[in-house]
Amino acid sequence: MSDLAKTPQPPYYAVIFTSERTAGDKGYGRMADLMVELASQQPGFLGVESARDAGGLGITVSYWSSLEAIRAWREHALHQTAQEKGRTDWYERYALRVSKVERDAFFEM
Repeated sequence: MSDLAKTPQPPYYAVIFTSERTAGDKGYGRMADLMVELASQQPGFLGVESARDAGGLGITVSYWSSLEAIRAWREHALHQTAQEKGRTDWYERYALRVSKVERDAFFEM
């Protein structure tokens, strides 16, 4: 994804997922695409930005309207399946952080 998420005026929430991948795809790419598609259909989803370097370190930030929307996404059945596969197959390690966005600013040439 190369576009910046188009978020509303704050406040809103950001879920920051930083991960280090294991070697090989093992179905990761297909599931990652499916998760973005499915998340975008969830109530309260505002957008997503993601990047991964050649060494396997990645950061995905998803934006949500509320903590309740984040909780519902975390508990979605297919997302829980992806979370389990992440722990068993796709990630060496990861960190998850939830933050409230109080202020934002954008620049574009």
